[in-house]
Amino acid sequence: MSSLMLRSLSYPKFKSNKERVKYFLKLFDKNDSVLVLMWADPDAIASAFAIKKILQNRVSKITLSHINEIRRLNNQVMIQILKIPLKPFKKEFLLDHNKFILVDSQPTHREEFKEINFTAVIDHHPVTSEFSAPYIDIRPDYGATSTILYEYLKALRMSPNVYLATALIYGIKTDTDNFQKASQLQDVITFQRLFKKMNKHLLAKIEASDLRRSELKYFKTALENLKYLGNKAFTYLGKVSNPDVLVLVADFFNKVYETSWVFVGGEYKKTLIVIVRCDGYRKDAGKLVSRVFKNLGKAGGHKEKARAEIPFEMMNIASEEFTTTTLIEIFKKYFTRK
Repeated sequence: MSSLMLRSLSYPKFKSNKERVKYFLKLFDKNDSVLVLMWADPDAIASAFAIKKILQNRVSKITLSHINEIRRLNNQVMIQILKIPLKPFKKEFLLDHNKFILVDSQPTHREEFKEINFTAVIDHHPVTSEFSAPYIDIRPDYGATSTILYEYLKALRMSPNVYLATALIYGIKTDTDNFQKASQLQDVITFQRLFKKMNKHLLAKIEASDLRRSELKYFKTALENLKYLGNKAFTYLGKVSNPDVLVLVADFFNKVYETSWVFVGGEYKKTLIVIVRCDGYRKDAGKLVSRVFKNLGKAGGHKEKARAEIPFEMMNIASEEFTTTTLIEIFKKYFTRK
């Protein structure tokens, strides 16, 4: 836990995961109704699923809820075939529950979280702002929150069933990018232990479910609008029904050998969305989009991948006039600087 966090909260130090989980469980009793909140992605979904197993016989009710719209097909398939009982968030849930847990995020990350008095916060992202809660477990050196929750299960000697094991495996794989991103030995050990319990056919079905048949047309558009500036690929798809298709197109072009940068743009709900990919070697996609779109909207990411979401009303061009050439012009000057 960071020094920033320690300044904001007097928090006990634990000698083991067994001590940590024992402290966590003391916060709940049979009369409690617990709401587990998340910004749903595979790691968050799997972590919430693990908390349900841990608490389901210790509290009167536990609800898993997401504040975002789950649009990505992989995630929808994950929820469906692993039988994960997720519900879209409603404000009434705050009245129907008396204890609140936040997984794979922090109260300062989203406006929807800021007014909730969380009982527990469990996450693996770096601490960006001070907050407090009766129980906080933040491990920025871990590759996934799923690894943390597996350690809880292990400390309690609880064996995950095939659905939970498969969910946790998928959570770890996605957040570590198949261990290509920073991760800990604990992530690897957890993966190895869960691998024996998970169903490889279910996992393959989830991972293969990237694209709907109705979305194939966007690849045609991407290829038709594709332009190169040196070894940098640019394409603009116009309006899309799902912004995740932009990610799929960007990852597809990122596999082309002669390409060092990929820029894929599209319009979704009157917002310009730009997905950027590179190899991360002497490049930083996150810093680039932050610099290009500074103060215009949301923009950032990692060295090898980044995303920007800019309302078209903040741009100096109408959405119907935006093209691949426009996308090139936006980024061109940042590559020609001495």
